[in-house]
Amino acid sequence: MIFDASIHAQTYIEDCEVCCNPIEVSPNFENGELIGFNSQSIEQ
Repeated sequence: MIFDASIHAQTYIEDCEVCCNPIEVSPNFENGELIGFNSQSIEQ
């Protein structure tokens, strides 16, 4: 995954590269560095 560190808090949905199910991804940045990461499967 490639993140945009210029956005401090973001949430988006990306398909899993293995099973193609959607995953909600929420990275958090401070001063351009990743300080937190959360991901959750969105079952369909």
